[in-house]
Amino acid sequence: MNQGQAHYTAPPWDGDVAGARALQTTLAAEVRLVDDHPPLRRVAGVDVGFEEGGAVTRAAAVLLDAQTLTPLAEVVARLPTRMPYIPGLLSFRELPAVLQALEQLPEAPDLVFVDGHGIAHPRGLGIAAHLGVVTGLPAIGVAKSILVGTHDELGMQRGDRVPLHHKDKMIGWVLRSKDKIRPLIVSPGHRISMAAAPELVLAYCTRYRLPEPTRLADRLASRRDRTRKDNP
Repeated sequence: MNQGQAHYTAPPWDGDVAGARALQTTLAAEVRLVDDHPPLRRVAGVDVGFEEGGAVTRAAAVLLDAQTLTPLAEVVARLPTRMPYIPGLLSFRELPAVLQALEQLPEAPDLVFVDGHGIAHPRGLGIAAHLGVVTGLPAIGVAKSILVGTHDELGMQRGDRVPLHHKDKMIGWVLRSKDKIRPLIVSPGHRISMAAAPELVLAYCTRYRLPEPTRLADRLASRRDRTRKDNP
């Protein structure tokens, strides 16, 4: 499938916070925590930054060869920021630009690594889960800090992991991706099982704390607009 021909509908938000939370609960019921993805040929990483003091949302998407990790394409989508930051509703703020960036990739990824949470969210619908449900793409959330949940003590070696729990339910993993470095919060987003999520993240972590797809997307999303800087 040519990703450029795909069209993903952004999640609606009309300013009603209670309505957005209710929609999250509805969409969370559509998340599938099973390994249902094709053989991995292409993987993508997505991340979001902001420009113009937050007025513009800058979403980056990077496409890589799943076996060699060779970058194949990178795109940036910019949209006017549609809503303020509201705890727990981050996906409504960031996802429209992320979907536009994914549409611009030359090929559909078999798996998307998202800088953010999957089901490790108060209502089970972080941005990776939200993205997965609205696009149908397999997705994993790879976050740098805990949004919700508690866990036992974690070992210091690469590959060490402990379950993350919230309200007596396992919602993800605290995963050490590099020896003695701050852990990642890994949770399945859609069409990925709980058991497979940390293994896939480790498979794409090379020399760095972050898996390569989100590391490259993070770098691109946080980069200043060079054109604007060079041509004020």
